[in-house]
Amino acid sequence: MFYYLLKYVLLGPLLRLVFRPRIEGLGHVPSSGAAIVAGNHLSFSDHFLMPAILKRRITFLAKAEYFTGPGLKGRLTAFFFRSAGQIPVDRSGKDAGQAAIREGLGVLSKDELLGIYPEGTRSHDGRLYKGKVGVAVMALKAGVPVIPCAMIGTFEAQPPGKVIPNIHPVVIRFGKPLDFSRYAGMENEKAILRAITDEIMYAILSLSEQEYVDEYAAVVKAKEAEANASRRRFPKLPLG
Repeated sequence: MFYYLLKYVLLGPLLRLVFRPRIEGLGHVPSSGAAIVAGNHLSFSDHFLMPAILKRRITFLAKAEYFTGPGLKGRLTAFFFRSAGQIPVDRSGKDAGQAAIREGLGVLSKDELLGIYPEGTRSHDGRLYKGKVGVAVMALKAGVPVIPCAMIGTFEAQPPGKVIPNIHPVVIRFGKPLDFSRYAGMENEKAILRAITDEIMYAILSLSEQEYVDEYAAVVKAKEAEANASRRRFPKLPLG
């Protein structure tokens, strides 16, 4: 109930007013049946813009940190995400990927739409990063199509760290569904999973026209954080 209250009364109209999103290819999203919508992830607002414009309900796998924050703000954030139909996924530990897959398959088993960001985290610089293979595992195990999606302009509207969004035009672009039924029963083949994931990421790239980085976003973030920490510990001294 609260999901539809947010979508049609509280949040949806406000998002449409502020961002004025232009929607392209909405007809590629099936009107019924299970499917995965796989998109790039540039902004915190991505979680709410796509559900606001889709005719069907969509459930996203969201990082568990959104549900476990301290204090009143943390409780309100957790309530908001749960009410909006988001599912918490713990991304730490060796079993994190399997937990996400189990949750995702549960959504698909109910003939619903599952939203997923194959990069695994938000892009910190607006580029598109290498996708993780969990999306391929779910597509094969559930036997469902994958609809690529590109969020365009949300990085400029609400870059990382910005709470109040800028007024900036946004485009949400859906591509043709990708059918991987030819790989049925091969969800344990690493090379097949990698090939499927790369095909999905290429479809997203074609829609978004971002710069592509053939590394995981989390790895690049960690490298940059380490480099920044090193510069703070050992600042360059002036010569002479």
